[in-house]
Parts: sequence; C-alpha cells; structure tokens
Amino acid sequence: MTTTPIPAAISSAASRFAELRHRIHAHPELGADVPRTAAMVAGLLREWGYDVHTGIGGHGIVAQLKVGNGPRRIGIRADMDALPLQERTGLPYASEVPGRMHACGHDGHTATLLAAAEYLAATRNFDGTLNLIFQPDEEGMTGALSMMEDGLFERFPCDAIYAFHNAPGLPVGMAVVQPGAQGGSSDRVTVTFRGKGGHGAIPNRAADPTLALAHTVVALQGIIARNVAPVDAGVISVGQIEAGTTYNIIPETATLKLSVRATLPEVRKLLEERIRAVVTHQAASAGVEAEIDYQHLVPAIRNTPAEAAIAREAVASVLGNDKVIQVPPSTQMGSEDFAWMLEKVPGCYFVLGNGTGEWVGCSVHNDGYDFNDALIPLGAACWVALAEGYLKL
Repeated sequence: MTTTPIPAAISSAASRFAELRHRIHAHPELGADVPRTAAMVAGLLREWGYDVHTGIGGHGIVAQLKVGNGPRRIGIRADMDALPLQERTGLPYASEVPGRMHACGHDGHTATLLAAAEYLAATRNFDGTLNLIFQPDEEGMTGALSMMEDGLFERFPCDAIYAFHNAPGLPVGMAVVQPGAQGGSSDRVTVTFRGKGGHGAIPNRAADPTLALAHTVVALQGIIARNVAPVDAGVISVGQIEAGTTYNIIPETATLKLSVRATLPEVRKLLEERIRAVVTHQAASAGVEAEIDYQHLVPAIRNTPAEAAIAREAVASVLGNDKVIQVPPSTQMGSEDFAWMLEKVPGCYFVLGNGTGEWVGCSVHNDGYDFNDALIPLGAACWVALAEGYLKL
C-alpha cells in the first residue's frame, strides 16, 4: 500500500494544536467534572462550523457536520478527563492543579481529534455525517454510559464508531489495529471480612479477620494459575488492604479491594464464581464472615471485523502497511469504557505509538508520563483518512 503524505494544513497546524494540548495539560479536570475543557472544545468546534451539542450525559459534547446527501454516519470519540495524581515531569506546561495530571494522554486525544476536526471542516471532502464525540470520565468508566443513557446514539445515530489510545513503549509511527478482543473487561471487588476483635496477646478469644484476608490473597492467585486455561487471559490484582488501628489489637474487620480483568466473557464469569467461592471458604476456615461487593464496570472491547479492517486501511494509508501490527489480546489487560459504545454500535478501538523516551515511553498512569506531541499530526491524519474513506464522495 502506498502511503499518503500528511496534509500540509495538518502539518503546519501541528505546533498550534500542541500548544492547545499544553493548555489542557496545565489545567487538568477529573472525572465527569470537566467544564473548562468542554467549553474550550465546544468553542473551537463552533468557530469551525460544526453543529455543537453540549451537556450530553454531563459535560459530554457531540459536534456534527453534514456534507452532501450521503447516508453513511461515522462517530469518532476522544476522552477529556485527567487522573488524581501529582505530576513530576518538570515540564513548562506541567499541571498547575495540585494532585491532578493528564497521566493517560486524554489531553492529546482531545487535541488530536480537534486537529482533524479543523481540517475536515475546512476541506469537507466527504459525503455523509460526521459525529465527533468528546467524552468525560473515561477513567471512572461512567462517561460513555452517561452519554448513551442521555440518548447519544438515538440523537446522533452512527453506523460505525472509532477511538484510539496512545501507547507508550510503541514507537511513534506504529499502530496496533486488530479485530476481536482489545484489552480486558474490568470489575471491582470489595471483600469485607468480619470477625471478633480482641487483644493481640490472646488471639484465642478473638476471631481474626486478617487470617482469612491473608489466605485469600494467596489463594486468589491460584485461580489464574489453575482455573484459567493457559491460552486464555485473566488478571486478579490486590489493590488495597485495610485492617486494624495499632499493633496489639486484633481488628473486627479486614477489607480487601480487587481489580479483576479478562478478555473473554466466559473467563470473566469463571473468575467471579471462583473469587466468591475462595472468599467464602477462606472466611469459613478462619471462623469469620465475609461480605462481597462485586461491581461489573465494563466489558472487554470487541472490535468488529469489518470496521477493524476499515480502520486498518486508513491507518496504514498514513503510517505504511508494515507499521500496522496485531498483538495477542492478552498482551495488556487495560480496560476502556468505549467498550459500552462498541456493544451498541459496530466499530474499532486501536492504539498509536507514543514513543520510547524517558517520559513518553513510561507507563500511562505514571507521574512522569507525557503525551508525545509528534503523535498529534499523525493521529489527525489517521482520523482524516478514516472519515474521508468511510464517508466516500
């Protein structure tokens, strides 16, 4: 496949959109509460001639542009929220808000889609309906559902929907686009063991909930090792343990918080069944009770084959066919609430390399991370190729 050069208008505007990203980066907003970012995004889109709809599911935005009479309708989504993390990059545009930073690149996702939006509005080289979706609270995994419950796809029907995420550790100019599973589902589990408190010197008069908790932590890893097929993938991570107030008091309660992920629905179901069984029996063996709060957050992303093929063709037209790869679904188990949109509308979620340098190459959700500005024109060109290709004249 012959690659198409990045449009000159996008290349010349790259520094301007990098500066826009830096402004967003310096003023991060959390979760569903992103009024400043949303206002900036909506204002620019109005300037460029989009029909802008705000307040969808909170601070969600849809910017619509109809050209010609083509019947096809495409949706492209970017997320806008940051993370509750203290930045330590030392960058001149580092977060000005203590305890908040754009540590996942949503500032870059927004700036990249805006760069494409400006170009598409100026050239209008398509025939159909373009729906640009700017979503809050991806990190809390409520933003997609909130927008959908507010009538997102009923008000702005899409025949296909797309999104991308940056990928630290993958060189800029490379992409992962594939059908089927992309990352994992995400469930959140809180286990509370309830026993009988007492003096640490006379444990026989107490019912120690920490014993059940400790055995459960070890036993949970046996679920992955011995219940999940080696060719499948699942993750059970202990994220938080809470128990006690001082060294010589056996506590009444002990709490365990888990993150549970799987690529396949049947594995997700198996993990829940086994976690419940392990917790219940470990509690019984220690003579305590257990309460389980099992929250299903999002399913795994499932890219539909036809839409993934369309995305691959568009991305390869910009980066080159040899720069677009596939990876095993179990390579990483990150979750995305874009999965809810993909359960409603066919589409594809793909990743673009963010680079391998000291800052941009480190993990997302890291206080030293930064989105790579070199990705903005490449990502914008991919969005343009996708929109123009899908909405062919």
